[in-house]
Amino acid sequence: MAASFSAAAVASGIGGDLQLDPTKWSILAGGSVDDGRGAYVHARRLHDGSNSTFVVEHDAGLPAYQAFLLHERTLAAAQSTSTVPVRREPGELCAPAALAQAEKVALATLRSGFPEGTGADATRTAVDASLQATFANAPCRGLDYAGEQARFVYAGIQPPSTLMPGVR
Repeated sequence: MAASFSAAAVASGIGGDLQLDPTKWSILAGGSVDDGRGAYVHARRLHDGSNSTFVVEHDAGLPAYQAFLLHERTLAAAQSTSTVPVRREPGELCAPAALAQAEKVALATLRSGFPEGTGADATRTAVDASLQATFANAPCRGLDYAGEQARFVYAGIQPPSTLMPGVR
């Protein structure tokens, strides 16, 4: 999960990756993990006071499971400094086999119900429902990530190489 906005200035103080327009956002806090490989910023929208957390991960070149672990470390760091409650997935961290199985389930759902290239947002509900049903008796933390990876690949946003080995 990565978010960045074009901005008038780098308002985060974290680096150039998390640029938020200071006329729209007030930076509350931020940080990074793994020598800046993962970074996050907590911000408040000026026009309505709502809070958001923006995350970016530099996972290019990492094996798929290592990219997942970077994502989890970045989320954990962001959650530990958030003043707003954050939803947390149940269960232990998904093992590589479970993460691969989740990506396979997500892709099967996508292929059976949507034309290739369908936008990632349009397919989220169906993928989430399939993953919840499949892993109802053995949930693990990472199902949201696996579903998102599959949705992004299917939509053409990310290359298939970001999926776990054996899923591509």
